[in-house]
Amino acid sequence: MEFAELIKTPRVDGVVLRRPFLPTVEGTLCLTGHHLILSSRQDNTEELWLLHANIDAIEKRFVGSLGTIIVKCKDLRVIQLDIPGMEECLNIASSIETLLPKCLV
Repeated sequence: MEFAELIKTPRVDGVVLRRPFLPTVEGTLCLTGHHLILSSRQDNTEELWLLHANIDAIEKRFVGSLGTIIVKCKDLRVIQLDIPGMEECLNIASSIETLLPKCLV
C-alpha cells in the first residue's frame, strides 16, 4: 500500500499556523506520505516541514466551521493548525493519525 492512498485531503489553503513565541503564519498545508508541510503565501517567511515520525500526539478541537489540530511533537514543540472547514480538519487529522509510525513492542 502506498502512503498516498492513506491521505484523504492532501492540500488545504488558508491554514493558520500558531506556535508559542513566534508570529502566526497563514498559508497552504500539504500532507505527504512522510511530511506535514505548511508554506506561506508571503515572500521571505519560513516554511514548516514536520516529519510524521516526529509527531507524538494530535488533538482535535472544533468551533463552528473552524477546526483546530494541536500537534505535540517528540521534541516538545507544540504546533496549532487552524483549518477552515470541519471536513478538511477531520480528514487531515485522520490522515496524520494513520500515517504516524506505530511503535513496536
